[in-house]
Formats: sequence, C-alpha cells, structure tokens
Amino acid sequence: MDIPLIDLQGALQPQGPRSAQAAQQLREAGLSAGFFYVHGHGVPEALIERQFAMARALFDLPMAAKQAISLKHSRCMRGYEAMGEQTLDEHARPDLKESFYCGLPYPDEHAYVQRGYYSYGANQWPAELPALAPQCAAYTDAMLALARRLMQLMALSLGLPEDWFDGSGDNPMVTLRLLRYPPHPADADALSFGAGAHTDWGAITLLAQDRLGGLQVQMPDGRWCDATPIEGTLVINLGDMVPRWTNGLYHSNPHRVRNLHSGGEPRHSIPFFYSPDYLARVEPVPTCVSADNPPRYAPCTAGEHLQQMAAKTYGLAG
Repeated sequence: MDIPLIDLQGALQPQGPRSAQAAQQLREAGLSAGFFYVHGHGVPEALIERQFAMARALFDLPMAAKQAISLKHSRCMRGYEAMGEQTLDEHARPDLKESFYCGLPYPDEHAYVQRGYYSYGANQWPAELPALAPQCAAYTDAMLALARRLMQLMALSLGLPEDWFDGSGDNPMVTLRLLRYPPHPADADALSFGAGAHTDWGAITLLAQDRLGGLQVQMPDGRWCDATPIEGTLVINLGDMVPRWTNGLYHSNPHRVRNLHSGGEPRHSIPFFYSPDYLARVEPVPTCVSADNPPRYAPCTAGEHLQQMAAKTYGLAG
C-alpha cells in the first residue's frame, strides 16, 4: 500500500520491545509518503467517538452561536472559522469547510502569553455546549501523550537518543481542530476543494477521520492516492518542521480533501497538530548533516515558522 500501517503495540513506552521496529517503519514512511497509519495507538476508541459526537454538536449550533466565538475575536487563533475563511492552496478557491480551533489553555500570566506568542492563550467555548471544553481537554491530553511518543520514535528512526526531542516540548504549541466538510457541490470546478493542497506547518499531525474518506496524499512521484479510512487507526503525517530537522531526508507531503461521498453527508475529521516550544530551534540534527551533505535550511524557531505560515494562509499582516 502507498501509505504504510505501523502497529504501535509494544512501542508505546520508552525502550519498548518493538520500539526499534516501529522506528524503522517510521523511517521508511518518512523517506516516502510522509504519511502513515498507526494501529495499537493506545487512544481509547470511545474517547475518539465522543470527540466526533462533540464536533457534530458544535457545528449543528446556530450560526450566531458559532460566530460569537469566531477566531477573529482571539489573539491566539482559537475559536470558530466559517466556510471559506481559509485558503490553503493559494491557486485554488477558498476552502469548502468550517472548523473550530482550541488548544492547551495557557494562562494569562504565562510568559509566552504575556509576550504575545502565536498559539499561546485562552480558548473560546460556546455557552450552548458546556461539555465541549472538558471533552476537548481529555482528547488533547491523550493525543499529546501519543505525539510525544511519536517524536521519540522519530528520534530513534534518525539514529538519535530516544529523548532527543523531549526538551523542546516543555511548552508545546498544540492545536486541536474540528472540521466539517459539506458534500462537494455538483457544479464545483477543478479549483474547488474542501481543503486545498497543502503541507502541514508543524512537527506532526495526528488525524482521526470518519468513514466517508476524501483525504488524498500526493506521493513523491506526483501521484495522488486516497488515505482510505481504516477502522481503529489514526493517520499520522509529518509537517514542514521535519524536513528542516532531517535536512530534507524525510518528506512533508502535500495533501488535500474533497468530500465526494455519494450519500451527500458532511464529512468530519479531527486533526491534532503538535509542534514544540515556540522558542525551540528547528535546524538539521547531527545525523543528517556531513561534509558532503551540509545544512540545506536556515535555522529558525518553531514559533516564527508557524506564525509566518498562519499569516500567509489567512492573509494576515505580520
């Protein structure tokens, strides 16, 4: 299959008996698709199902209730995003989706909030759905633990100590996003997408998708292949920080979404975006550079990179 499946059973804890095997499989995925499925990931299926139920309930709220928590009211990009407010592919039409952003609730007195760093601050919650905040908090905790373990496996895959990336994740930038894609319009042209072709900006993305499908991944040879939903799995993809860390060795592949399901149902998906501390340096790791292979990327901080990408995709200043 174009997108490999990695069984994490026995590899969820440091020095697990299958950690080396899982790390090698992650390496093979990084060298090719930049995407892989994970099974045996340890996140309870009931927790994922409750998150989808919350997403459906949120998007079913009246528009006035959703607009009251618009991300336009948030300094740190938290809240509701209406249809057409994001354009992921600058050569395509605005995306046919609506979404909701939340993340770790850094308090006002946190140094990064005080400095106005991107992605640090308070969430916005609809008063009509009080169960949403605790559910998203529980889901975020589970996904954050898995993301940190995947970063450890990525370190192993690069011939680095298992804890190589641990220190950069003390105050991580994480975003939980709930998405709803309406059925693709029958009269849509070739420039219309639920989500236009793009790469993810951060370190890794952990995606739960419903049964409808619609996600497509561009392979290194240019082909687009379907990331068909597989029961009991999450889809993991490497973001743009990973090529910087690996000096171009691992891929951050473009992907896109069209909800072409014949039943005319809206498609829901739940991506969890993990990136390290805002001030973490993103530069090639020692095992990926040599005299014959010097660094290809200029160093930057994780926060600078994410802020630049957000400004580009939303047409924001700064």
